[in-house]
Order: sequence, then structure tokens, then C-alpha cells
Amino acid sequence: MGPNDVFRALADPTRREILRLLRGGELSAGELAGHFEMAKPSLSHHFAVLKQAELVRTRREGQQILYSLNTTVMEDLAVVLWDLFSRQPPPGKESRS
Repeated sequence: MGPNDVFRALADPTRREILRLLRGGELSAGELAGHFEMAKPSLSHHFAVLKQAELVRTRREGQQILYSLNTTVMEDLAVVLWDLFSRQPPPGKESRS
């Protein structure tokens, strides 16, 4: 997983909505599908992109696949964004007065 995978996953409004729904806790694929009017293969693609970016975790319970947020990746992304937009110069690039 790299930042580009995460940014790609977050770029789509459907995937952002899936993540928003998962803030309330673990949901099955069927429960998540109930919130969207799209074909199952399209929704499966969104789940796959979120899994590839490691934004969600999955576990199988019988016939169901349950999804939950992987907050560790979001914490890592926050660090990347903080570093990207921080006003401090990169190491070795300090201003010389």
C-alpha cells in the first residue's frame, strides 16, 4: 500500500460513502450494498480498491464478508499529509542565515 493507492481510493465518492458508513462499525457486503443502487460487480470493484489501499479490513463469518475500517492507514495518511503541507523545510534543506 502506498499513498497513491489511498488517494486513488478516496477520489471516488462511492468509496468515500462506503468509508463513511463503516464509521458506525462493521457491516456486511450485503448491508453496504443496500445503500447503493449499482450492480454487484461494480460494488465489488469498489470494495477491491478499498482493500488494495488497505482502508478496510475484511473477515469472513459463514457465508458473509464483513467490512470494517482500518484506521491505521488513515493515521499513516495523516502523517503523510502533515509532512506534505508542513511549513518546515525538508531535512538537510534548512535555511542558512
